[in-house]
Amino acid sequence: MDVGQPTLDQIRLFLAVVDEGSFNGAARRFGRAISVVSYGIASMETQLGITLFDREGSRRPILTEAGKAMLANARAVTDDVDALVAGVRSYNQGLEPELTLAVDVMYPTAEVASILREFEQVFPTVELRLHVEALGAIAALVLDGRANLGIGGPVIIEDPALERMAIGEVELVPVAAPSHALAQMASIVPGVSRKYRQLVLTDRSALTAGRDFSVLSARTWRLADLGAKHAFLLEGIGWGNMPHHAVANDLHAGRLIKLSIPEAPGMAYGFNALWRKDCQPGPARMWMLRAVTDRLKSKRM
Repeated sequence: MDVGQPTLDQIRLFLAVVDEGSFNGAARRFGRAISVVSYGIASMETQLGITLFDREGSRRPILTEAGKAMLANARAVTDDVDALVAGVRSYNQGLEPELTLAVDVMYPTAEVASILREFEQVFPTVELRLHVEALGAIAALVLDGRANLGIGGPVIIEDPALERMAIGEVELVPVAAPSHALAQMASIVPGVSRKYRQLVLTDRSALTAGRDFSVLSARTWRLADLGAKHAFLLEGIGWGNMPHHAVANDLHAGRLIKLSIPEAPGMAYGFNALWRKDCQPGPARMWMLRAVTDRLKSKRM
């Protein structure tokens, strides 16, 4: 049997009857006569060839099995239409249809998660995408147009196509497990740290390929993941620099020891916001920029 296509208005009437629990309630919601609501539902039933409500023996319309089967799809249709209308309205007001954010792995993960959750509440129509990378990979994503906004570290290749703004910093500290030889030394003399394996965060971008950052030891393991570096440090496999916020609990519990290395007792890891000069900022990107900046200032990490 051929099935007709109900109108959006009919679908909304159907959902209103379900939500309000009566034809009268649906009529009040839309400011229409009950007869208009009844006619709309009856027309929809005729087009679909099914009965949506059981009207016999009850003052309240009860969904039939067919009506129950239709309910989820009906809501999906109206949700999609509402999202479409909201997206067009936002676009007409200058709001970006999507925002792709590239964040340096050193930026506090918990803060990123909190910011992204809040962003989706403030901008429900903006499609949000995320990349978490290290070092030059952030700039590469922005330059290639794969990210609208980058939050990169201090080691960024200068490029005339990029705008850059300093937004804050976190503290990096050299650490090792208590079982590591460096952690057991009462005093680390200059040059000794070079004899032990250093765990180094490596760059997956060609922009800074072959360059070393804060590397002291001739023996290194290069890792592209901060979580893996953290796990290896806890196992005593090597020593390395970590963001203080990422190892604060380990330092407090004694799982890691802060090393007093003369050549590198610690350092500030500065963050920069990056975007292409030919990519005009919109409300969503400006909100994100303020959020990542404010979180660093409030935490003073």
